[in-house]
Amino acid sequence: MIELTLPRNDLLNPLQSIIGAIERRQTMPMLANVLIRSDGHDLELTATDLEITLRAKSPGNGAAEGSAVLPARKLLDICKNLPDDKDVQIQADHEKAVIKAGKSRFTLVCLPPEDFPEQEEDKGASIRFTLDSSILAELVAHTAFSMAHQDVRYYLNGLMLELGASLIRAVATDGHRLAYAESPVSLDVGESQQVIVPKKGVVELQRWLDGDEGELEITLSANSIRIESATRTLVSKLIDGRFPDYNRVIPELADNVGVLDRVVFREALQRAAILSNEKYRGIRLILDQDSLTLQAHNSEQEEAQEELPMEYDGARLEVGFNVQYLMDICNTIDNDTLELSIQDPNSSALLRDPSKPGMRYVVMPMRL
Repeated sequence: MIELTLPRNDLLNPLQSIIGAIERRQTMPMLANVLIRSDGHDLELTATDLEITLRAKSPGNGAAEGSAVLPARKLLDICKNLPDDKDVQIQADHEKAVIKAGKSRFTLVCLPPEDFPEQEEDKGASIRFTLDSSILAELVAHTAFSMAHQDVRYYLNGLMLELGASLIRAVATDGHRLAYAESPVSLDVGESQQVIVPKKGVVELQRWLDGDEGELEITLSANSIRIESATRTLVSKLIDGRFPDYNRVIPELADNVGVLDRVVFREALQRAAILSNEKYRGIRLILDQDSLTLQAHNSEQEEAQEELPMEYDGARLEVGFNVQYLMDICNTIDNDTLELSIQDPNSSALLRDPSKPGMRYVVMPMRL
């Protein structure tokens, strides 16, 4: 049972930060609910799908100790539609919850808190360290877009984190492209460690880290990763698999290197993509003396061509790529210029931000 009164936003904000763990279709009715627990000082809201668990804290405003399990999305929709300046009063037991705000009154069906499925965490050996949230946020933001989606090679459906004493790396690939980012750190982790965080955990982490500041406490164990800040916690199972050897995929800087304006390149790609094949999304890049030409065509015999300046004095090359992969890289890099390196028409392209040599992007060629 729980009784509490708190400002509407003190309930809405933590609810919004954990709702991503609630699937819209559930195999277990309990998984559609949020556990609200008060320790007499703070409120803690918990949501889980048994793969990831999200927790968020909020001021308890003097609420007595207690707990309740309420339908998560219904509670969220109620809070969203209440006026900003209203206090929310909740009285809940194991069967019913009454929610009041001003002249509004809602009754929701509850479930017993003791039946809420807390995600089990490993009891074995673990590694614990702290990391600035801005470092992890940058690594994830520059690599997560390359994760595979429901690939049969299950180890590609996530983000690989590699931890060393002086370096942390993030790598993601779907087998057609790869994103790599590294950052110097000082970690007491012993031997180098690799873990693969599943896509859903990465997406929720990315949403959480956007604009968040401060130190994170990270705990790695054999089967899970736990990431904690002052007000939030994410626990995710790890993918049990061996990540591909990314060093074999990332090419060395080629003899043919061009430097061009990232925004101009991105806008040209967007225009040319309009007439690319809807299924294969292919586009031809023609690198020539101080110029880059983009060509796209589709099955209806329609064509697009864009020519833009590029600092380039290498051999003339014609090579095809998936235009969406190139646009994703342009949207991720935030520098004004972009470096494009291609050895020959059958080689992968290496794209880099000249101001951040620790970040690299690889796109495999395609036949057009």
